[in-house]
Amino acid sequence: MKNFFRKVAFGIAPSEVIPEDPLNWALDQVNNVPKLSWNGKIYLEKELRKHYRDYIYNDRKKLRKKYKNDKVIYKIKKNQLRHETGQKFWESLEISIRHDEAINGLNPVLTKLWYFWSNFFAISEKDFLANYSTGAYHREIIRPNLNQSFDKMVYDVTTSWAMIHHLDNSESAGPKSKTARAQWRIKKKEPASINENHARELLELHTVSPTAGYTQEDVIQLAYIMTGWQRKWSRSQLETGNIWFNYDYHQPGKKIVLGKEYKSGKKSLATIIKDLVNHPNCRDFVAMRLCKFLITDQPTQSMKDPIIKAFKKSDGFLPEIHKAAIKVAFEYNDKYKKFQTPENWFVQIAKIADLKWPPSKEIMDSYTLGHRPTKQQRAPEKLLKELGHHPYRAKQPNGWSDDSVDWLSPELLIRRLVYANRSYAYKKSDNNNFEFYEKIVSKNFSNPDKILKYLNNKDSYQPYDKHTLLFNHPEFLKA
Repeated sequence: MKNFFRKVAFGIAPSEVIPEDPLNWALDQVNNVPKLSWNGKIYLEKELRKHYRDYIYNDRKKLRKKYKNDKVIYKIKKNQLRHETGQKFWESLEISIRHDEAINGLNPVLTKLWYFWSNFFAISEKDFLANYSTGAYHREIIRPNLNQSFDKMVYDVTTSWAMIHHLDNSESAGPKSKTARAQWRIKKKEPASINENHARELLELHTVSPTAGYTQEDVIQLAYIMTGWQRKWSRSQLETGNIWFNYDYHQPGKKIVLGKEYKSGKKSLATIIKDLVNHPNCRDFVAMRLCKFLITDQPTQSMKDPIIKAFKKSDGFLPEIHKAAIKVAFEYNDKYKKFQTPENWFVQIAKIADLKWPPSKEIMDSYTLGHRPTKQQRAPEKLLKELGHHPYRAKQPNGWSDDSVDWLSPELLIRRLVYANRSYAYKKSDNNNFEFYEKIVSKNFSNPDKILKYLNNKDSYQPYDKHTLLFNHPEFLKA
């Protein structure tokens, strides 16, 4: 059962004792959300958003106008502004916090589920969100909801600044709203219209999925319900103001989604989210995604059923959903091994090989606004980009794929060979002998003799060769 510790978490570190009861070890970790293990500086999302505001305001309102005829000086000044607002640093800090929680936190199973939900409610690479906001959104919106109900998580995600900005809901205005009748619109010939992005993703990716059979009219009606939820805009804050409900933009009158009628007003969003979350297709969709993440690319109905049952019985209480998923993963542990995505793979290396990773709090806390981050301070962001799997830079709103085939290209596998080799540079001084590899292999593989024989079959192997071979062994690539 040793690969179970890598399936639902990130493996067993050299200093850790192998749990005698793997299932209960995992189940006990999902009831509560502990304080983050990172003991360095952690910044609030609002603080980071203020830096984002300073960047876009000064670039848009000052630099572009002042240096519109001198592109060389404009580029120099813009790079200075990037450093003044920490644009090249914050995401590496957030990744350090994220990886430290997986490697050093007391609840690695909960952390792996945090990774899952952060990708489920992905923010794609857009408008410098990865540079300033996405990591904090994962910390402040997703993680605190891991022991709450699913409908609360969906509501908090839906009304978060990052998601509303990402999916342009601020640009959505009801065609019969108060703003639709405003004189400035008539004068400028700018009629009010809805933006369907957020409503479509709420249906397609965050709740019922296309299997529910919703129509284009359902999308439109949901978009009407969501009109009014927007960033508070001002000339000084631009698009970085806090989220509020603007009645002037809200489409009045009743709306009908999936055959049910909803009243006008702010409260209708919470009502419809509750209904969408309780829809049978939503339960099936969540169960399918969890099984794909933990077990196999092709989940069976028998895998999904216990999760669906727990979802329904607990009214969407996430700890119960998580426990059901963990039990299913445990039940099918010996039959299925899941190919690990690049980030999961690297975090497992860092934990199992006891690497000096992520950069220490002293390194990250030494950063000063206005200065260029050091190589060490930018290492997390650069590493994940090179691996092809940066959690804050998904290419599409549906996040990174959980399908193995999408990670099996020759290029991506070669990158793993390269970074397994490079990760040897992060080793601690006593982590370079055969006894060390024997120790970590025996803790993390059900067939350690086979793997140790593979590592020790040539006297000419250098320690870094063993490192590269072990962490690209088929047994390690899957869990």
